[in-house]
Amino acid sequence: MSIRHVVVGVDGSVVAVRASDWAAAEAARRGTSLRIVYAVADRDEAGPVLASAAARIDERHPGLPVETRAVEGGAVQALATESESAVLTVVGTRGFGGVSGLLAGSVSWRLAARVHGPLLVARGDHPWDEGREVLLGLESDADDAAAAHAFQEAARHGSRLRVLHSSTHRHTTPELPSLPAATSPGQVRQGRDDQAEEAVARFGIARLREEYPEVEVDVRTVRTGPAHALLAGTREAGVVVIGTRRRAGRIAPPLGPVAQVLFHHSHCPVVLVPTT
Repeated sequence: MSIRHVVVGVDGSVVAVRASDWAAAEAARRGTSLRIVYAVADRDEAGPVLASAAARIDERHPGLPVETRAVEGGAVQALATESESAVLTVVGTRGFGGVSGLLAGSVSWRLAARVHGPLLVARGDHPWDEGREVLLGLESDADDAAAAHAFQEAARHGSRLRVLHSSTHRHTTPELPSLPAATSPGQVRQGRDDQAEEAVARFGIARLREEYPEVEVDVRTVRTGPAHALLAGTREAGVVVIGTRRRAGRIAPPLGPVAQVLFHHSHCPVVLVPTT
């Protein structure tokens, strides 16, 4: 078996239980092991929480290899380090570590700016039932890693993939056509579909379609409000995948506006894939 694994951060809270359930399911789908990490001031305090988490996973996924690890220090640093060897890192939506965690802010939010590889933030109010699709948001040419991850997710779940592409092209003055432009509703719709296909071509969608022929793909272009369009789509999606660009500086938030909206309001889990 590969030494790579899925990592999940726990702290004994209900939020962490949901995260560990998602992490175990993802590890089972990938055929990897699961590593449960608890960052504490004193390792002796971690035993009961880690034992409880491992017992729950063993009951729900018999035979899944599970490793527990207590780490002294901050949860953000511990999980960022663990993510270097993980195929996926999973966290809940609130901080770990009681008062100190609350004062420092959300662990998941701060981890998103430091994680190596995909980060799944377990949130939402519905399970991933049959028929739910994978939702992919594309904003720039750097989102090819997010696109690849979304195709992999759709293939693993046997789900449809819906791609929402945010049009960011600058408007230029076109040359006057020699023939009248198409204006019928059908022609306008066809033109928009053609533009959507052309826009996502640079993300390697055509190549990924060939690599994953079993995945049904629906591509749409969003010209205004990409964050809200994605948020609306999360009501029916099983998971939403986006690329993230880290922002430097103490004043600026670590993630962009689309990630912020989904991070705090998504109706399903959010996978953040760092751009390279």
